[in-house]
Amino acid sequence: MDVRGKNIYVGLSGGVDSAASAALLKRAGARVTGVFIKGWYPPGMPCTWAQERRDAMRVAARLQISFHTLDASAEYKKNVIDYLRDEYRAGRTPNPDVMCNREVKFGVFHRYARAEGADYIATGHYLSGEKDQRYFLWAVPPAIIAQTVFPVGDMEKDEVRALAKRFGLPVAQKKDSQGVCFLGNISVDEFLREEFGERSGRALDGKGALVGMHDGALLYTLGERVSLRETREIGPWFVRAKDIEKNELTVGRTPLQERVFDHGEVLFTDANWFRQPDGVVEAQCRYRGKRTEGRIEKNRFTSALPFPEIPAPGQSIVFYQNDELVGGGIIAA
Repeated sequence: MDVRGKNIYVGLSGGVDSAASAALLKRAGARVTGVFIKGWYPPGMPCTWAQERRDAMRVAARLQISFHTLDASAEYKKNVIDYLRDEYRAGRTPNPDVMCNREVKFGVFHRYARAEGADYIATGHYLSGEKDQRYFLWAVPPAIIAQTVFPVGDMEKDEVRALAKRFGLPVAQKKDSQGVCFLGNISVDEFLREEFGERSGRALDGKGALVGMHDGALLYTLGERVSLRETREIGPWFVRAKDIEKNELTVGRTPLQERVFDHGEVLFTDANWFRQPDGVVEAQCRYRGKRTEGRIEKNRFTSALPFPEIPAPGQSIVFYQNDELVGGGIIAA
């Protein structure tokens, strides 16, 4: 895409990927504006958003581009935080990064940029290689993707860091965030324990025998590795099923599912398509998870193969064809 003279708003997170994206766009002749998106952060828990904003400002100063701060805290709280809390409370497996992208990075930010006169928005997402993040983009409306530029999309992380160093960007050596999109450096586990507290409960094997105790069924998702207490048996243990009312977990020794849903069928809702799939597709139920071949008919994915990970209700199922992202949905059963 020729971006010369185009007015492009870049989501500057304070990290190296978005910083390199802004630098590449400016070098290509675009009129670049950097925007830091301020989210909602749990009261009383550590958060580095102020430092991230300072880093984003330093990048903008180095590149001599305009810098804005967009307060998206209300949308974060409503569409991501409350969604996460409600899904865990219902015993489902949420994907908050997907909602963060749809509602905030490609929702609030896109609307703000267009209202300000932007021709395009840009982000530091990777679209291939080791860091491929397309799994998290399946729910973004196609019309918004068409108005988005991904300057580092086809690059590898080491290339981006080397590029940032050549541009003299102050975040070139900055470590990647280990937290979740909307919580900064706070882990989901930390957030959930603060939100729900801990409630000791029984962990049972597949035959119903007691193997240990856990910290609360609300804190875990299907397939997740769990550390048990008061157990004589050496793990690892993985969650196979949950009973929220009884506060019980059923656990097994491997993360692999012992059966597939309804003879290999996975139902999904809230589908979003970049193009209609035709023929055999590959389905992915977890980020970096292995893909499973099958076919789609309406809101049903059918495969003769077992899933390498449990396709848990509430989780995203993302579809590819010839390694092209074609769409996705939310697993219903």
